[in-house]
Amino acid sequence: MSTLRRPDVSDGQEHWAHLSASAGVFRRPPAAPEMVVRGGLTRRMVVASGLLALIIAATFAVLISSVADLRTTERSARQSEEVLVVANRLERLVVDIETGQRGFVLTGQQRFLEPWRDAQAAFPGEASTLEQLAADNPEQQARARRITQAITSYISDYSIPLVATARHDPTAARTDAATDEGGRRIDTIRTEFDQFVASEQGLAAARQQRSDAAARRAMVAAAAGLAGSILLTVLFASYLTRAIARPVRQVAAMAGRLAGGDLGVRIPERGIAEIGVLERSFNTMASSLEQSRRELAASLRRIVAAGDQARRRIERDLHDGIQQRLVSLVLDLRNAEAAVPPALPGLRAQLVRVADALTGALDDLRELSRGIHPAILSEGGLSLALKALARRSAVPVELDVHIQTRLPEPIEVAAYYVASEALANAAKHANASIAHVEVQAHGDRLHLSVRDDGVGGATPKHGSGLTGLTDRVEAVGGTISLASPPGEGTTLEVNLPIDLEDRSSG
Repeated sequence: MSTLRRPDVSDGQEHWAHLSASAGVFRRPPAAPEMVVRGGLTRRMVVASGLLALIIAATFAVLISSVADLRTTERSARQSEEVLVVANRLERLVVDIETGQRGFVLTGQQRFLEPWRDAQAAFPGEASTLEQLAADNPEQQARARRITQAITSYISDYSIPLVATARHDPTAARTDAATDEGGRRIDTIRTEFDQFVASEQGLAAARQQRSDAAARRAMVAAAAGLAGSILLTVLFASYLTRAIARPVRQVAAMAGRLAGGDLGVRIPERGIAEIGVLERSFNTMASSLEQSRRELAASLRRIVAAGDQARRRIERDLHDGIQQRLVSLVLDLRNAEAAVPPALPGLRAQLVRVADALTGALDDLRELSRGIHPAILSEGGLSLALKALARRSAVPVELDVHIQTRLPEPIEVAAYYVASEALANAAKHANASIAHVEVQAHGDRLHLSVRDDGVGGATPKHGSGLTGLTDRVEAVGGTISLASPPGEGTTLEVNLPIDLEDRSSG
């Protein structure tokens, strides 16, 4: 259930410019607290933030440098791996060439020449790739070229001629001289490969050492930066908590209590610089709001009371003046109607129409008079007025009233108009089939509840009349709340104080 309350004041300074309804005095707001800020809090925050930013910037500079070194080393390590992989493939090609030619020389079978030819075909591409990968190191590039030249010489000067000889004269290809020459060439190539691989592994180890050093440097910088940042952050957070967060929490709690209607709350003014100004400003604002609410509540009570008095005066004037004259006119017309001779039926019918029209106008005037201010409320009290209201309601009403004595007139008037507006809304907007009105006096409070079984979905806006009721209820210190879930009916509840002596004096 949502409580229909309007804020007492919208801003601490705006309401001081309002004209008092009763005294007609234009009040000026009290002087705001002097905004004396020496910059102590701001200066501390700037210094602490600068130190923290310096530590973080230095840490990130070292980290960025280390990360760059690591990325460079990582690229070099990947390149070394690729160089070793290509060198291994190239060495395997040499092995395939040597194995293929040996198998053909020994057996004469053509199947041994297939891997021999495939290895020769793949050799130029692998040799070119090895030289390109070793281009960033002149020594390694020179070794790669020597390996390429040695393998090229082995293929063109030894392997191809040996295979050709084996095709025509297998015995000549199997001589010791031919075998020894091939062994020497293979040993030379393997020696070049071993030197190349060993050198590349040495380069990779050196790169790994640089990578490890960069990683250690990054870890040390990160640890130092983290420790310094944590220490400075803890000190800064402790200071902020003591100098800002705690006073701001107190101000926030005060603001919450102010929003809840407790305008008498105050906070100690112990803050420094801007925080002290904030505390003094909130206390000053609370004092201004409290004074404004007292003046506004008193003015609203006087306005409502003046409106009720005007309603009663208009109702009495209508009842004692126009209504009585209309009644006299109706009686005169009825007498005139009775005195018309039977020979004049047209005149009699005309008098009947005029008398009926006046009777209808009199009924309308009585209904209007009851809407302005029901006389039965002043004469018989709230209980009788509610019974009369229930009888006139367009929606059937179940009435449950528990009031032993007469209540203060402002309370009876407020309760009656709440019930009247709720029943009118139930008939016009809710499509209700029945309404329940319950009134009970408990101690110093009067509780009024109006429920219907209509379509629900009512809101305090869109011309429902609840805004005016809220003003009337709050003028006497009461509360009003509305619950209207769509499809579940509407419930309007009002709590009013019965004892108004202290309130009226305020």
